[in-house]
Amino acid sequence: MYEWNEMVQRMVDWLEEHLTENPVLLKMSEQLGYSPYYCSRQFNQYTGMTLRDYVWTRRISRAALELRDTDQRVLDIAVKYGFSSQEAFTRAFHKAFGMTPAAYRKSPRPIPLSIRQEVFSPYHYWIKERNRMSEVRVKSVEIKVEFIPAHKFIGIWDIGAADYMSFWNNGHSCDEVCGTLESMSNHVLPGQLAQTAGWFYRNGKKGYLYGIPVPLDYDGPVPEGMECRVIPESEYLVFHHPPFDYLKDNGAVMKAVEDTAWNYDPKAKGYAWDEETKQDYQRHFPEGYGYAVLRPVRKV
Repeated sequence: MYEWNEMVQRMVDWLEEHLTENPVLLKMSEQLGYSPYYCSRQFNQYTGMTLRDYVWTRRISRAALELRDTDQRVLDIAVKYGFSSQEAFTRAFHKAFGMTPAAYRKSPRPIPLSIRQEVFSPYHYWIKERNRMSEVRVKSVEIKVEFIPAHKFIGIWDIGAADYMSFWNNGHSCDEVCGTLESMSNHVLPGQLAQTAGWFYRNGKKGYLYGIPVPLDYDGPVPEGMECRVIPESEYLVFHHPPFDYLKDNGAVMKAVEDTAWNYDPKAKGYAWDEETKQDYQRHFPEGYGYAVLRPVRKV
């Protein structure tokens, strides 16, 4: 039923590894064993974008990060990502972000980068493999204490959302928000994941947040539609599961961590919850970090 979700995801994966190659469509179709026309049609149906537009937006976004993070010449970056000249690259960059590559390199600011498409999810995997799946490999949830210094958090606080899915279904554009935050990844608070979600509390009600933690002395621009708030220093109880297979085990791992986090008595470690003026954090990077829920605490 979801075979083409998986196939289009394979297209996305292939494109991400070969963005600097030409001609992209012909090479990809040969690799996957389908005609260029069929690949192009299915890609558009499942992503909502033409393959050409997707490659263009991903190339210009990758190029923007290299402008920000390296000293390579603008011309070399332009050629690397398939532009015929520095002038063509400048026109494309200005069309995408409203400024020239030279201006962006001199003074980087939040811009709406194009993010990698995900069309084959753990749900699709479960539907495909539900009759053949063996026992899920969930490890013990580790509980530890972590100190996070006072910092700022740039993002969106939505009191009308309770979790990840309801947040994005509540009028926020995942592509726009995540792409803009990706352009700010060079400002992330040391020791923290770049894009971070979580929960906050207001007048006894729990809402959901999404954004990026940055150092306390950050004084740069804040993207339109987002806020910048100061978060006090605190110790956190971290409920962590190590790296896992996202497609196969995501649901079970998240359930194990959250069941532990929301039912744990902090007195066992000499703490009490301290969530009135602080916020919970949710770290989700399956292959590199794993999954964790962080809840602020104070000594008792």
